[in-house]
Amino acid sequence: MDWGTELWDQFEVIERHTQWGLDLLDRYVKFVKERTEVEQAYAKQLRNLVKKYLPKRPAKDDPESKFSQQQSFVQILQEVNDFAGQRELVAENLSVHVCLELAKYSQEMKQERKMHFQEGRRAQQQLESGFKQLENSKRKFERDCREAEKAAQTAERLDQDINATKADVEKAKQQAHLRSHMAEESKNEYAAQLQRFNRDQAHFYFSQMPQIFDKLQDMDERRATHLGAGYGLLSEAELQVLPIITKCLEGMKVAAAAVDSKNDSQVLIELNKSGFARPGDVEFEDFSQPMNRTHSDSSLGTPSDGRPELRGPGRSRAKRWPFGKKNKPHPPPLSPLGGPLPSALPNGSPSPRSGLDPLAILSEISKSVKPRLASFRSLRGSRGTVVTEDFSHLPPEQQRKRLQQQLEERNRELQKEIDQREALKKMKDVYEKTPQMGDPTSLEPQIVETLNNIERLKLEVQKYEAWLAEAESRVLSNRGDSLSRHTRPPDPPASAPPDSSSSSNSGSQENKESCEEPPLEEGQDTPIYTEFDEDFEESASPIGHCVAIYHFEGSSEGTISMAEGEDLSLMEEDKGDGWTRVRRKQGGEGYVPTSYLRVTLN
Repeated sequence: MDWGTELWDQFEVIERHTQWGLDLLDRYVKFVKERTEVEQAYAKQLRNLVKKYLPKRPAKDDPESKFSQQQSFVQILQEVNDFAGQRELVAENLSVHVCLELAKYSQEMKQERKMHFQEGRRAQQQLESGFKQLENSKRKFERDCREAEKAAQTAERLDQDINATKADVEKAKQQAHLRSHMAEESKNEYAAQLQRFNRDQAHFYFSQMPQIFDKLQDMDERRATHLGAGYGLLSEAELQVLPIITKCLEGMKVAAAAVDSKNDSQVLIELNKSGFARPGDVEFEDFSQPMNRTHSDSSLGTPSDGRPELRGPGRSRAKRWPFGKKNKPHPPPLSPLGGPLPSALPNGSPSPRSGLDPLAILSEISKSVKPRLASFRSLRGSRGTVVTEDFSHLPPEQQRKRLQQQLEERNRELQKEIDQREALKKMKDVYEKTPQMGDPTSLEPQIVETLNNIERLKLEVQKYEAWLAEAESRVLSNRGDSLSRHTRPPDPPASAPPDSSSSSNSGSQENKESCEEPPLEEGQDTPIYTEFDEDFEESASPIGHCVAIYHFEGSSEGTISMAEGEDLSLMEEDKGDGWTRVRRKQGGEGYVPTSYLRVTLN
């Protein structure tokens, strides 16, 4: 079934339908064009969003980039950026393969449709012109017939009239004969015109217009087919990027699964671990008994001999946060409220305020000074810290890590310069053997510069090695763990007393040494804390008890053996190095692995 046969009389319908088809094609092209604009705007907004949330600092300078959470977030942002690139690719494919091609095809279809309808209108005009000629010949034939009949009637009337002359009768007969001849010619012309019009009309309706309608039908079907292909390109553009988009989504899932909370906690420890030991307990100061004031970090009284009162061996002397170096002078001693204590006179006599009631003294001290108890803010240091080349402004652990990084960088640079020197030497040897390849003397400046760089880097390596050794000694002295840098489990500090007797001996020895110290000058502060090589002293009373979960053979110096299920006294908690100090019931004290114990604090 075709339009030429079935719709031979529906010229206007075909004209409206073909125009509607072209309008639909233009509407689809406009839709795809706006769709590409939406995709481009979407991709641009996604890229701006990714740019807004991407870290501004390079990864090597950003400590937050070491956390798996931050790494996963950055990976998700990169996947979103790749997703935006795929949206841009979709917009580009739609613009090139749909908008441009269909717009060009629409123009071709419009030209073809215009040509077909012009041809149909010409054929219709020709048929209408033939019909007009047929009507004209018909009216002429009709008029000539009436004139011939009228002339014949006039001639017959004159022939019967007795009064008419012979000449008049002859003239009337001639006129009637002429009119009859003219009517016969008009008849023949009308018949010929009618035959011609019928032939043209048959050709118009059975051949010419059906062919034009068939051409329009073919054009419309080709337009519909092309439009359907354009519909398919819309989905094809999405399917082409679907695998990559799927990879982007899979990458987001992988990034989400890569978040490791335990590892992030460990990274936080590695980034911020200071290496300092925890401050010890603040001493109880008894104001209920009359006593003399002295400069002390932890006591308000002095013995009767005037010397500063030292803590007995039954108390643990944990070092405070050591921001300063050991060779720096000690700050003035603080009372538990943070203010300086009144100084003792050289002869040990009490200060003028010591004659007051102890509670009045405490009230006076509280009003005169601000409380300066240790806080986390004070442990972080001031914001105006001056950055030094040896990173001594950092805590010991962070200083050690930064020095280690600098040392590794210097070693890499040194190896690079050494390799460059070897390459220059080889090149110089080649030039000396084959002078046509180059002048050996031209390499001398580079060789000299490389040697200078090597010497400079060697000096820097030695400098950083010395700083690193000093920093590691500080870390080890603060942690009480001389073997913490090895890959095997760290051994307890060698200075740990094996039993209580050694601790008491050590305490008595220290008291003796303190007695032999030279007398202090007048007005000079008396620091209660002195430098000890020991990392801990034996406590008078345990701070808890623990049960051995596994058997441990204490073969290293400073450790102690224990059997599975054995009850032990907890003397010192784990300071973060994995070792805990305990005391056995049958005597003996030392370090055991923390993971081997089930600890209960008092």
